[in-house]
Amino acid sequence: MKEEEEGPLDRELYALLHISPKASDEEIKKAYRQWAQIYHPDKCEAHHMKDAATENFQRVSSAYEILLDENKRKIYDIYGMEGLTSGLELGKKLNKVEELKEELERLRKLKEELERLRKLKEQEISAHFQPSGTMWADMSLPDLLHGHGIMRGMAMTSSVHSHISKHNILSIGGNLEVNGDSGYGDATVGFGRQISSVSSIEFIGSAGLWPLIGVQTSRNLSSHLTATMGLSMSLRDGSLNLSNTWVRRLSESTSGNIQLALGSDSALSVGCRKKNEKLSAAGQLKCGIDSFAASAHYNHRFSSKSHGRIAGKVGSNALELEVGVGRKLSNLSSVRILYSIGIQGISWKFKLRRGGQKLVIPILLSGDLDPVFAAAAFIIPTSLYFVLKKFVLKPDYRKREKQKALENMEKTSKPVLEARAAADKAQKLLQNVANRKQNRQLEIGGLVITKAWYGNLNALKKRDELVELNDSLVIDVKLPLNFLVSDSGQLKLHEGVKKSGIMGFCDPCPGEPKQLYVEYTFGDGRYEVTVDDYDKLLIPQEEHRI
Repeated sequence: MKEEEEGPLDRELYALLHISPKASDEEIKKAYRQWAQIYHPDKCEAHHMKDAATENFQRVSSAYEILLDENKRKIYDIYGMEGLTSGLELGKKLNKVEELKEELERLRKLKEELERLRKLKEQEISAHFQPSGTMWADMSLPDLLHGHGIMRGMAMTSSVHSHISKHNILSIGGNLEVNGDSGYGDATVGFGRQISSVSSIEFIGSAGLWPLIGVQTSRNLSSHLTATMGLSMSLRDGSLNLSNTWVRRLSESTSGNIQLALGSDSALSVGCRKKNEKLSAAGQLKCGIDSFAASAHYNHRFSSKSHGRIAGKVGSNALELEVGVGRKLSNLSSVRILYSIGIQGISWKFKLRRGGQKLVIPILLSGDLDPVFAAAAFIIPTSLYFVLKKFVLKPDYRKREKQKALENMEKTSKPVLEARAAADKAQKLLQNVANRKQNRQLEIGGLVITKAWYGNLNALKKRDELVELNDSLVIDVKLPLNFLVSDSGQLKLHEGVKKSGIMGFCDPCPGEPKQLYVEYTFGDGRYEVTVDDYDKLLIPQEEHRI
């Protein structure tokens, strides 16, 4: 499950005793004594709850035994319960703490290396055969209105990359283009070899209207600098083209490049690129013998599913401004709608992607730059995108997410039901003390938890209008939180500790993102707060006031 794989270790034993992962031995002993008073079978008055009390007392005792043992606690802190049950021996060889640390570090590195090799193997399998292609359908509304048909031209490109061995790649591709009454096509074959860990070479041959042969070599000169050199020769007229590109990483997310091209289209280009989780931006300045061009684009992610784009070109042969929005439909597919205005006119562009395949549909709306028409042309596709997003994309996404959640529920329904039953029993054992604490806080105007839900993020946001599916993705934890309120009127949940391990809690939706939502009163004020699964929570806080 993704959350468990990528998040911190659960630290359930710390949650069970309600202590920090940095707790001292004295704090562990104190917490154990408090919980033992609650869950010791001899203290349980209700006969039908003795089994539940015994079970929870054993959990508390086991947590106490592990966390109070220095060696076991170190193993648990690095590997969790898996480390304690994996057969790691603590014999004479590992009696000293330093020896134990060395052994744990060795095992940790071994685990990381095995995981790295597994991922590389998966990548090799998925990358062994990589097809990609683009279909371009160029349309013109003015041509249609003048009786010439809407299609101005079409183009198709397709290629396949295959790892024929560990260091060798074979690529085969071709393209076909039709524009008006003319057209052409060509086929390309490439062979690449990884010479070493820092250098590679590729040979290219193309047959068609413009046949050529070429070679390109690339080398990492340092961890921040890469140089690429290419040489090609036209088989039609014997002309040579030489290119030399240098790329330097300026920071973790930024790189700069310089390219010098000599031949039929000699030019010097300078560019910069930046990319992180929220944005990607690039700019380039190109100067040729008889031409000049500058271009830039900026993409901003509004969420993990949608983004906006603005781009521009200016130069001796171009003047264009482009704006647009895009939406990720799934891990494999996306859609983008773009609007552009420039010296060539006003146009829309639709881009659909599915895996390595793309469909691009540019539609020329007008060759004239009429301001009223330009405004209408901008508003219509923007409105179309938001209508599409609201009535098609979002419902489809919700449908797929709901189906995914239902499938996950079916797989985890039995262990979740068992965990809910155990949490319910634990809450019943806490009930009397929790009620006494709550009544005491009510008398003095202290901290009282009035509502608390733990579970799926989306379900929590819709708690007031829960459907049956969402209702199964949260658990009511008001009672255990009232039990954890201190005599001084404070509640503290420790950072880095997954909250499902707290007594009276459980994980209602394994593999789903979880949060804790709490409403509470303090004095004459009402408060609410939402925190992520592993985040620290300290209440009351004035910033939580409603």
